[in-house]
Amino acid sequence: MGLLAGCSSSSDSTTPTSAPTPKPTSSSSSPIAIAPITPIPQSTPATSSNKSVEIFSWWTGAGEEAGLKGLIELFKKKHSDIEIVNAAVAGGAGTNAKAVLASRMQGGDPPATFQVHGGAELNTGWVAAGKMEGLNDLYDQEGWKDKFPKDLIDLVSHDGTIYSVPVNIHRGNVIFYNKKVFDDNGIKPPKTFDEFFAAAETLKAKGITPLALGDKEPWTATQVFEDVLLGKLGAEDYRKLWTGELSFEDAKVKDSLETFKKMLSYTNKDHAARNWQDAAQLVAKGEAAMNIMGDWAKGYFTTDLKLEANKDFGWITTPGSEGSFMVITDTFGLPKGAKDPESVKEFLKVLGSVEGQDVFNPLKGSIPARVDADVSKYDAYGKQTIEEFKTAKLTASMAHGSAAPEGFVTQANQAINIFVTKGDVDQAAKALQQAAASSGMVKK
Repeated sequence: MGLLAGCSSSSDSTTPTSAPTPKPTSSSSSPIAIAPITPIPQSTPATSSNKSVEIFSWWTGAGEEAGLKGLIELFKKKHSDIEIVNAAVAGGAGTNAKAVLASRMQGGDPPATFQVHGGAELNTGWVAAGKMEGLNDLYDQEGWKDKFPKDLIDLVSHDGTIYSVPVNIHRGNVIFYNKKVFDDNGIKPPKTFDEFFAAAETLKAKGITPLALGDKEPWTATQVFEDVLLGKLGAEDYRKLWTGELSFEDAKVKDSLETFKKMLSYTNKDHAARNWQDAAQLVAKGEAAMNIMGDWAKGYFTTDLKLEANKDFGWITTPGSEGSFMVITDTFGLPKGAKDPESVKEFLKVLGSVEGQDVFNPLKGSIPARVDADVSKYDAYGKQTIEEFKTAKLTASMAHGSAAPEGFVTQANQAINIFVTKGDVDQAAKALQQAAASSGMVKK
């Protein structure tokens, strides 16, 4: 399905002998800020053995924390002799955690296992740096090679070696909307950009914010833009961006930027001061009608805000992207130098099991990475997404580090952040193409 577009490049700023240097994705993720950002371990009482697993992630809020705690409780039931240390670091999309992780990996103090997005973030980052152990034997032992989709295994592999275990599948091209607001104003969920803008005009006239945005951390605006790209270009041309077959200065990309600029005119004026949860809350309260976000927002709605899927909120794929699936997958692997690798493997076994995935994903808002999970454990959103994942055209997310190298993502966030403020289409297209060139994504 071409899911690996852009994921095999080795032309990142990472060298094969050193870990990735943290690059700023927002003001809070500058390397200067590494020192004061420290994980706060939440450990279970010490056990009589010396076995332990430190789980490093950025799951500290919304349904994500509940999902992680559910996974930890399941592991403790199965392995009471192994101590679990929850070393989560707050910050949306790992803004702070990735900086802390880079510092630790470079300093020779790797966590036992850490959260990493499948694709370029894993492969052109930690794998290319020689920092990860292969897991082929574990996959063979657990019989996983026919339990995870092949495209997904490819996303966590490099040169035939598998390096991490996917715990979930998130979909990035989703509009979540307030059903009461839509019903009260006679609006149908928009399938096209024309329908989106017609709905936005109607809502704006009624004094309702059409589109909630919280881009205090710039990845959220980048995610909206990549969904516009998918809707305008289609899955095939979207993938060509990451292989250098399509330029960011192409007329179709500039048209996407124009559409994105128009969408931004319908957002809340305080978007730069809000994070993604704040934006989701505007929709939950009926102060805004729609929010474009990955389906971790679904977990936030149902787990934290206690809303009911298909009653309090509805969903639809972003305009023009019906039949496509923007994939974000959270995975965990085994770093070289981990102090207790056998205990880490026991955790990875639980993480990759049917039981582990079915404990975690209903709370997180995602769907299981395994093809044999218990569908009855998922709500209306989960059931629909599980089915659509089987037949959709899969595309890797740029905003979440799967489609392109870290260096490109950092520069793209900066370019989009400037674009949100200035709205200069030609400048943004040029900056994105320069980022592609400097990241080795342009064909020679």
